[in-house]
Amino acid sequence: MLGFALRPQKRFTDLSEREILALAITLEEEDGRIYRDYAEGLREQYPATAKVFEAMAEEESEHRRRLIDLYREKFGEHIPLVRREDIRGFVRRKPLWLTRPLGLEAVRRQAAEIEEETGNFYRKAARHVTDASIRKLLIDLAETEQQHVATAERLEERHLAGEAGKSEEELAHRRFVLQFVQPGLAGLMDGSVSTLAPLFAAAMATGNSWETFLVGTAASVGAGISMGFAEALSDDGALTGRGHPWIRGWVCGGMTTLGGLGHTLPYLIPDFRIATTLAVAIVLLELWAIAWVRARYMDTPFLQAAFQIVVGGFLVFLSGILIGSA
Repeated sequence: MLGFALRPQKRFTDLSEREILALAITLEEEDGRIYRDYAEGLREQYPATAKVFEAMAEEESEHRRRLIDLYREKFGEHIPLVRREDIRGFVRRKPLWLTRPLGLEAVRRQAAEIEEETGNFYRKAARHVTDASIRKLLIDLAETEQQHVATAERLEERHLAGEAGKSEEELAHRRFVLQFVQPGLAGLMDGSVSTLAPLFAAAMATGNSWETFLVGTAASVGAGISMGFAEALSDDGALTGRGHPWIRGWVCGGMTTLGGLGHTLPYLIPDFRIATTLAVAIVLLELWAIAWVRARYMDTPFLQAAFQIVVGGFLVFLSGILIGSA
C-alpha cells in the first residue's frame, strides 16, 4: 500500500505576493514549454494541431512577460525559484509530452486539465493578494485561461477545418474522471494487488479459512484507511479541479477496501480448497477489471494495461505464496 509519502511543501495560503508572482511565472514558463513539446511531437502526423499548440505556447509566453514586468515593478530583478511541486495542492503531471508517438486526444485532454488548473490558481491567488495591480493582472489572466478552451476551438476552426470543439459533456466527463475515476482506480489497484501477499501468505501458512479471512480483512481495512487519508491530504482540489479532498478520500479508501475484500470474502467458505480456488478466480477478475478501467478512462492500451497489472499482481501473489510456504 502507498501510505503517507510526505515531502516538505508550503501551503498556498502561506505564500507572499512576491512568491505568488514568482510561482505564476514558473507555471507559465512550464506550460509554454509543454505546449511547444506537444507541437514538436505532433508536427509530423498532425501539423495543423501542432500549429494550435504553437499558438497556445505564444500566449503563455505573453502571460509570462506580463507577470515578469509586474514583478520587476513591485519587487526588483531577482525572481526566486518557486515551483508547483513545492506548493501543496498541485498534483504531479504525467509527462505525456515525452511520449512518442503522441496520442492526439490524450494531448488535448491534458492541455485542458493544464488550463483548468492554471485558471483555478489565478482565481485563488487573486483572492489572496491585497495589492490592487497584482490582483487585476491575476484576474485578467484567470479570465484568459477560462477562455483558453474557446481560443483553442477557434484555432482548431482555423487549422483543423471544422473539427468539433470541446463540449460541455466532455468537460463534465473529464471532471468525473478527475474526481472519481482516478482516485477510485488508484484505490482499486492498491487494494486488489497489495493485499494479495498477506492474504495468500496467511492461507499457505495456516491452511485455515477463518484465520485467512481475518488477515485479509485486516489488510483490506488498513489499506483503505491509509489510502483514503493519503488521497485526501494530497490535494485540496482548489487548484486542480479534482473536487473535495474528503470525497476523493472516501472514494479511494472505499475502493481500496473493496479491492481487498473481493478476494478475501471467499474464505468465509469453510472448505479451504474451494475458498482458495474461488479467491484466485476473483483475483483474475479484479485484474481484468482494473485493466479495462485503465484502457477505458486513462488512455492506456488494453493489452499494455493488462500486462502491467497481471505482472505486478503475479509478483505480489507469488511473494505471498513463497513467504507463507516457508
